[in-house]
This record gives sequence, C-alpha cells and structure tokens, in this order.
Amino acid sequence: MATARSFERMGSWPADRAVATVTLDFDLRSRRRIALTCDDGSALLVDLPRAAGLRAGDGLALEDGGWVAVRAADEDIAEIACADAEQLARVAWHLGNRHLPVQVLPGRLRIRYDHVIVGMVSGLGAAATRLRAPFEPEAGAYAGGVHDHGEHTHAHAPTGTE
Repeated sequence: MATARSFERMGSWPADRAVATVTLDFDLRSRRRIALTCDDGSALLVDLPRAAGLRAGDGLALEDGGWVAVRAADEDIAEIACADAEQLARVAWHLGNRHLPVQVLPGRLRIRYDHVIVGMVSGLGAAATRLRAPFEPEAGAYAGGVHDHGEHTHAHAPTGTE
C-alpha cells in the first residue's frame, strides 16, 4: 500500500509527476489518517501529521517520490442565490451563526444540502437549488494559525498582521 505523509497545495507540487488521483468528499478531505482507494483501484494510506483540509488540486506526496492528485467529489449541495448583496450578507450571517461550512462563490453560496437550512434560507427570501457538485467551503478564520510550541500545539486568533 502506498503511503502519503505530507501534501502540497495546488500549484506548489509537480502535477506532471502524479501517478494516481483520489476523488474525495469534503469529510474525507478533512481526515488526518485514513486508508483510501485511488480512482484506479490502488490502495493509499494517508497519514498526515494533522488534519489538513485537502482541496481539489492538492498533491499527496508518496514515500517513493510519486504524487497523488486530490479531486473533490460531487456532493449533495444547496446553491443559494440572493436578490442583492444585502440579502446575501444576511443569509451568510445566518449560516455562519449556525457554524455551517459555506463555499463562497461570486453572487452565491453553497452549503451541504439540509432541508431544514434550505427552509430557513427560503424564509429569508433567497432561492436554493439542490445540485450535485464539488464542495470547497472556506477554510475558516483560524485555519492558518496553528503552530507547534514543542510540547503542545494550539491555534491563535489572527492578529491582523498576517
């Protein structure tokens, strides 16, 4: 079984050296350690130092020097369209207040399909369309603030100087 213990973000790894691809939904791309099956049927163990939030286009570095390209699987999504920027901001606030992962696109939002949340969004006057598409939500405000202090690891709030 091939093993990947590190990864690089899209554009920072040699994509021409990819020996396989793996198509994963959002939850699987958020795991630190997991045994997977690549798109060609080969076995892959992902064993990262910490959960990384892999995104489409990232590359998993194999111990033998090869790479596996990450693809985002189609998922059950609600795409939310609003009449104007004010309504979009209001809907985004309500989604954030519920700590939901949200993908921000020009003039619209995507969430995992949930009939209760779609009802709330509709009640706010927005239109929600159910579809199957890759889900690439925002990483979150604190996603880049994790670092190691030797015996312990923790995240800090952004200081505004990053």
